[in-house]
Amino acid sequence: MKGLSRKQVIIPMGNDNNVKFMKNSLIYITNINRNLRNVKSEVLVDFIRSDSLGITIVTNKVSLLSDLLIIKKYVKNSENIDSSQVDSPCLPQFKSYLKIIDILYFPHRNMQDRLSSSNIEYIIKQNQIFNNITLASKPRVIKASSKSDMAIIWVDIWDTQSGTKAKGLVNRYFNVGKYITTIRGANVNYGVPQCKNCWK
Repeated sequence: MKGLSRKQVIIPMGNDNNVKFMKNSLIYITNINRNLRNVKSEVLVDFIRSDSLGITIVTNKVSLLSDLLIIKKYVKNSENIDSSQVDSPCLPQFKSYLKIIDILYFPHRNMQDRLSSSNIEYIIKQNQIFNNITLASKPRVIKASSKSDMAIIWVDIWDTQSGTKAKGLVNRYFNVGKYITTIRGANVNYGVPQCKNCWK
């Protein structure tokens, strides 16, 4: 997660809007900066670039919610822009990687019903320690070893750049039925990098 910048505002929008917005990007930069200065914001737009999802506004500092609202209002009200095809601006999100251990691979007596991603998603939604946690992908369930009846669950979550949400979960315990499971930190899978343009 290190090295990625939050000095960006991502605004998903349709391709037609994207093309129209980029034609007048210099004017839009000037006008957005004027609106930000009017409210004495320290954030200013450096440049705007286009990508496959919409536009990315690169700023001199990390935008606050109030800055995002000003940018959103300006973009949605821009001339020739279809506001219904403009999503709310957001800052880039980062992934944190966790694993859940000490959980049965076959939670029921029936050895045909192994633990699935859907089971894990349900368990996570039901447990209060996962409040305000958003999964970045479906959980992956693997058997701890060929002779073990235990599983390891790999969970990717959306997090802050500093990994605050993951830090709050690591080494916590929670119940799954009559069993107590443990959350551990996990290393990023370097085979699946996070794109610095679209943040997927």
